[in-house]
Amino acid sequence: MPQNEYIEESIRKHGRRFDHEERSRKKSAREAHDASLYSQKVRGLKAKLHQNKRRKEKIQMKKTMKEHEERNTTQRGSEAPAPGAVPTYLLDREQESQAKMLSSAVKQKRKEKAAKYSVPLPQVRGVPEDEMFKVIKTGKSKDKSWKRMITKATFVGDGFTRRPVKYERFIRPMALRQKKANVTHKELGVTMQLPIIGVKKNPQNPTYTQLGVLTKGTIMEVNVSELGLVTSGGKVVWGKYAQITNNPEMDGCVNALLLT
Repeated sequence: MPQNEYIEESIRKHGRRFDHEERSRKKSAREAHDASLYSQKVRGLKAKLHQNKRRKEKIQMKKTMKEHEERNTTQRGSEAPAPGAVPTYLLDREQESQAKMLSSAVKQKRKEKAAKYSVPLPQVRGVPEDEMFKVIKTGKSKDKSWKRMITKATFVGDGFTRRPVKYERFIRPMALRQKKANVTHKELGVTMQLPIIGVKKNPQNPTYTQLGVLTKGTIMEVNVSELGLVTSGGKVVWGKYAQITNNPEMDGCVNALLLT
């Protein structure tokens, strides 16, 4: 255990104080008063920096409130006209109705939230860095430790060329490189071994996506031309996304579920 994590270790072993929630609530309630007192007392350059910071916070807060508020808009509908005689100058006008429209930013957030849970595995266990990488000692007296060896399965494209050994920071072992995946189509009920095109997103870290690390929950693109899938326009689908459902480094193979 690192020396700077003794507080977390104590909380994990013995728990928190019995009045921790109450103290936290009171501390958060005092923050506004403390900030106000500091604003009144601070002088000089610190005051300018503090006011600039507060101004940015207020602007961001107003933007957030504006995004979430509903605003009234009028939209034209095709409702039947009211019974009775209508004046001539109103005959060519459509009926207008009041509607409430949420801002586009809130709609986009809702779509992203819904899309987040549309994958087979919406949540996966986090992989710590010391489990992902193994430190490689280099140098004449083995005193340099800037190189890392990836201990998980990885995907490397066909046109990949290794950097010179002297400049290679991340080492991807040949034994852990994967080229194909066992992909299951849930609706068709078939499983086929399809070649991997690339890694779209690794939920652990954007760096792992760039390195092509294959862990549980990773979204990758596979070649589905063998399945014979076609679009509504009659074109053959070449690549589709699939999510890994196993731990490839433990099983020795990549099992995935096709996202339809």
